[in-house]
Amino acid sequence: MPVEGGSSSGSASAARHPKQKRKAHSLSIRRTNSTEERPLGVQRGDMLEGQDSKLPLSLRNNLLDLFGQIEREFENLYIENLELRREIDSLNERLTGDGQTIEGGDPTKGALKTKASHSTSQLSQKLKTTYKASTSKIVSSFKATAGSRALCQLLKEYVGHRDGIWDLSITRTQPVVLGTASADHSALLWSIETGKCLLRYAGHAGSVNSIKFHPTEQMALTASGDQTAHIWRYMVQLPAPQPTPDVSAPCDDDQDSSDREEGEVDGEGPCEVPTVRLATATLKSHQGVVIAADWLVGGRQVVTASWDRAANLYEVETSELVHTLTGHDQELTHCCTHPSQRLVVTSSRDTTFRLWDFRDPSIHSVNVFQGHTDTVTSAVFTVGDNVVSGSDDRTVKVWDLKNMRSPIATIRTDSAVNRISVSANQRIIALPHDNRQVRLFDMSGVRLARLPRSNRMGHRRMVCCTAWNEENQSCNLFTCGFDRQAIGWNINIPALLQEK
Repeated sequence: MPVEGGSSSGSASAARHPKQKRKAHSLSIRRTNSTEERPLGVQRGDMLEGQDSKLPLSLRNNLLDLFGQIEREFENLYIENLELRREIDSLNERLTGDGQTIEGGDPTKGALKTKASHSTSQLSQKLKTTYKASTSKIVSSFKATAGSRALCQLLKEYVGHRDGIWDLSITRTQPVVLGTASADHSALLWSIETGKCLLRYAGHAGSVNSIKFHPTEQMALTASGDQTAHIWRYMVQLPAPQPTPDVSAPCDDDQDSSDREEGEVDGEGPCEVPTVRLATATLKSHQGVVIAADWLVGGRQVVTASWDRAANLYEVETSELVHTLTGHDQELTHCCTHPSQRLVVTSSRDTTFRLWDFRDPSIHSVNVFQGHTDTVTSAVFTVGDNVVSGSDDRTVKVWDLKNMRSPIATIRTDSAVNRISVSANQRIIALPHDNRQVRLFDMSGVRLARLPRSNRMGHRRMVCCTAWNEENQSCNLFTCGFDRQAIGWNINIPALLQEK
């Protein structure tokens, strides 16, 4: 999570608390070859008497039953293994004997070798089949479902920041460029096609935690660890596009996930680029890190979220504070505005997210939603009437704005979820994870694909944020991470939906 001052290394090390060792009461289990060997008068309670444990007797008996079932399962496997070994030895002896009787250049020797090889292959296949069938009962609950194989083409890597990238966004006006916010106290604008850095904003004194673009004008909104949010204007000219290399790979769960060397960065940083240092407006009413900010529909107001447990609503033209939105019990982690209505959603470390309604100018209402058991890292609106929330509890939930009592879909993952995004046209959810994965789901919770992650593509550290850019059938997904780079992907939507 971004910290005031902007050092990614410090925040990363602070986030890793050493696991404290705990003394565990040992549970001794008397192992027997069969139940008949146990004395008839000895009960489980008698067997456990005198053993140092604070577990209830009923729980210990249940543990004994479970361990006994496991032992019997592996005992059966062991017996089957012994029988198969005897068959192998017997077959080898027969093959050896046959080979000795036809020594001396008999022309049938080649046929015998072929027969032996075929028999050994059959036996090997039988061993594999038996092993899989026997162990499937134990590991069936851990078996992952096969993922879809949609075509995901690496579009471009955007390398130039000197610290981790917390957030990224796409401009809503022409020219379309990519913006990144980094812990190195800067925000950069990039040419999507060439990967060239076009502009640098260096007006903040702390980590830049968020970047969002005005809906109609060439203005950007950035939030920072220096307890302020800045509105600044930009003017860029796109360079001539260059042919991109054809680097494509299927979204396969079996991709190689080996790490590159820590600190290794592909390519070089941006050359000297125009730098903006002065903000058009500075919003500074917070008493803590400003973790996120966004434009309300129309672009006349902005909302900011801070670690001081409050969200603020400002007038853009005057930089005047209009409302202070309080109620969260812990630090805020994200804020998002509805694309067409005056609605704001804020998420917090207090395991809740709140929906603020400003559609009536005279009053504003708030609804609190407690759908997670850990920090809600982000909550975003979709083009329709849905809210999608992600959490450190490794779940993502889809909510209906018309009935927010319970989620309409729940996605369970194997890693904490960071700032999510939903494509406007296809309504596909992109989940960035702490474990460097980026997964795609539909609104009903069906898993569609996983972006490639290998030693030659993908992020090498946790993925912090995702953002979509859709043009007709071409759909681009951008991701950024703590490895100091942003990556653009071309998602073949027709192939993705066909696999579904």
